[in-house]
Amino acid sequence: MNNVYSVAQVNRYVKNMFTQDYFLQNIYVKGEVSNCKYHTSGHIYFSLKDESGTLSCIMFAGSRKGLAFRMKDGDKVVAGGRVDVYERDGRYQFYAREITLEGAGALYERFLALKQELEDMGMFAQEYKQPIPEFARRVGVVTSPTGAAIRDIANVSTRRNPFVQTILYPALVQGEGAAASIVKGIQMLDEAGVDVIIVGRGGGSIEDLWAFNEEEVARAIFECRTPVISAVGHETDFTISDFVADLRAPTPSAAAELAYFDCRSFLYAMQGYQERIERAIWNRIDVNRAKVERYQTRLQYLNPESRLRDQQQYAADMQERISSAMEQKIKDKRHRLSLYLERFYGLSPLRKLNQGYSYVSDEKGKTVTSVSQVKQGDSLLVYVTDGTIRAAVQDTRKEERDDG
Repeated sequence: MNNVYSVAQVNRYVKNMFTQDYFLQNIYVKGEVSNCKYHTSGHIYFSLKDESGTLSCIMFAGSRKGLAFRMKDGDKVVAGGRVDVYERDGRYQFYAREITLEGAGALYERFLALKQELEDMGMFAQEYKQPIPEFARRVGVVTSPTGAAIRDIANVSTRRNPFVQTILYPALVQGEGAAASIVKGIQMLDEAGVDVIIVGRGGGSIEDLWAFNEEEVARAIFECRTPVISAVGHETDFTISDFVADLRAPTPSAAAELAYFDCRSFLYAMQGYQERIERAIWNRIDVNRAKVERYQTRLQYLNPESRLRDQQQYAADMQERISSAMEQKIKDKRHRLSLYLERFYGLSPLRKLNQGYSYVSDEKGKTVTSVSQVKQGDSLLVYVTDGTIRAAVQDTRKEERDDG
């Protein structure tokens, strides 16, 4: 009973045995794929089998860069990785780091070598990438005239924008002479002055897609003055063309979505911009009209002619007020004059004369009011109602009178 161990201890011991075995930590296994499942987490679960056995396998999401195609049941592959024990279940499985199709291993090595070489030369550098025009009017396509790629591109272009001109260069995309044909198509469309070029084809094996891994195609794309979209294979397929192109699309349909702008969305956007511009213009007109009205009011207020009219009106009002005041003043003065005239009339010498009184002056016309002003023999003038009497002073006599 001293040699009794827990399940966990046994599983851990076996795991350590696998871990310490260098052979199992870096091994390549070939076989046919079965039970292949792409998990939502990004992990891929599958089995490798041959005529005599089956090996459970997993490729973690972090290792997916080692898979250049979409794996499916029935594929014959070569997987590189390690064999290890999953302690919880007490079973061993193969942890794949890279997977290539069987028979394509040498090609894949060439692919990696050329990719590294071109990357070291800077052909994948972001600063050399040209922007894809947002509103292309002429789109060039380098692909097979009979393949699924051109049909997908045509369907998308018809749906999104039938007014954009599409120029197809019918190229070989597989087999002998394919690379040269693709290069010629890129060069001719570049000279034709299109706005953007789509280079691609449908999916296939690494052998089928190999023309897009050739260095001459990569250099033609790099040297092209027109922006290039690479659309080779399916979403999981990567070629050298994808890395050197200005933009990589996962499929030909996706490339068409990027190259052909949606005319309906464009028209809706333009309509929206037009409405916004019109609203802005009318708002600005309303604001400026209000400003003009305010300025017009101020101008009218400050206008010399207006001020002159105001002053004229003021002068007219003042003249009327002065005339009224003068008339009233004259009326008052006339009234007072009448009163004075009445009073003067009562004091008038003529009236006194008419009542029997007379007025006496010396020869010089000086009024005589006292006996002290004359002496005996002086001549006097006596004024009466109907004339003047000349008299001489015979005698004077001073008398005291009581005025009271």
